[in-house]
Amino acid sequence: MEAISEIKQRVATRRDEIIQFMREICAIPSMDSQIGAVGERIQAEMRKLGYDEVRFDKMGNTLGRIGDGPRVLLYDSHIDTVGIGDPDDWEWDPFEGKVENGMLYARGACDEKGSTPGMVHGLAIARDLGLLEGYTVYYFGNMEEWCDGIAPNAFVDADPKVRPDLVVIGEPTKMGVYRGHKGRVELKIIAAGRSAHAASHYLGDNAVYKMNPIITSIRELDRRFRLGMGSHPVLGHSSIAVTDVAARTASLNAVPDQFTIFLDRRITLNEPHDEVIAQVRGLIPDYLREEIQVQELFYDEPSYTGFVFPVSKYYPAWLLEDNHPLVQAGQRATHELWGESLPLGTWDFSTNGTYWAGKAGIPAIGLGPGDEKTAHMIDERVPLDDVVRAAEWYAYLPAVLAGGPQ
Repeated sequence: MEAISEIKQRVATRRDEIIQFMREICAIPSMDSQIGAVGERIQAEMRKLGYDEVRFDKMGNTLGRIGDGPRVLLYDSHIDTVGIGDPDDWEWDPFEGKVENGMLYARGACDEKGSTPGMVHGLAIARDLGLLEGYTVYYFGNMEEWCDGIAPNAFVDADPKVRPDLVVIGEPTKMGVYRGHKGRVELKIIAAGRSAHAASHYLGDNAVYKMNPIITSIRELDRRFRLGMGSHPVLGHSSIAVTDVAARTASLNAVPDQFTIFLDRRITLNEPHDEVIAQVRGLIPDYLREEIQVQELFYDEPSYTGFVFPVSKYYPAWLLEDNHPLVQAGQRATHELWGESLPLGTWDFSTNGTYWAGKAGIPAIGLGPGDEKTAHMIDERVPLDDVVRAAEWYAYLPAVLAGGPQ
């Protein structure tokens, strides 16, 4: 247990430093994937800690590397956040935040800047204690709020073509080990109509009315999902929801000639991509097949650096078996550090695991401070004790993976 004692002592010594680092990165706005400024602050921390390589990739994600061993371990934390909505709704500055009862309240505190200080300091501590022999380890601070998995996909496939052997995701898990989540497909359904003046609307073909039965069918399909259709024993129920609409009309006095609805379809492991698309298309009556189309959404917006990496907005479900060596190592680290045996979990929302494990087949687990249920909320928060404590786990995991201290 000497390694554990050393890790805890070093983390305790850095407690104030870790918390100050946490507060400083929360204070830097990084909405809409504008992560350049917060990336610079994180890079400064990694340079101070003596990382072997610190840089941005072409997309604008932040990379820090320690070591050059044959086994590659990557710690993934997205450092962008959602927006703050109406600033007047906040009782405190959403970036400066506030500390109350041991909780830091700030935009991004939970989702997901809370894992970054522990990852950055934990890897440096592991190096200093000789726990990274045979490893190349990366901290990967990335953008993912708008398109899960695009950042690691670009990292692996475009620049610098490094493929990790194992990945740890820092999304909030209440400090338990998570091993998967549902996937999703983003779709739109477009109804075509014919414009006419509203005073003689009967001469046109109102695209909004044409969509009404489709929306009703979508709501009924979701009800059937909640009753158990397509349910997975671990990942839970599938779902489908209308999340946005758009009408095309010549004016407020004209019948819309096009109406579009946007769908979020959450999928489990037992729902193949093509079957999911076919199921949605099946909601359209035969007599409307020529006038209503289902399309899968595509993401090709440039990052803040101008880098474009086109991908379909299909995000696979994934689940690592509970007896997988990475899952067992994560659980063992938790137990040996803190004497806890928390049950394994899965996220309700989607993460970069859709690429790492879902598309690339790279084993991944998650552990991070905070409760995902507070993500995106005005009172988003994270326990500062857990922000610090996470550094212990991030430092100790490589030793467990190598079959080290018990």
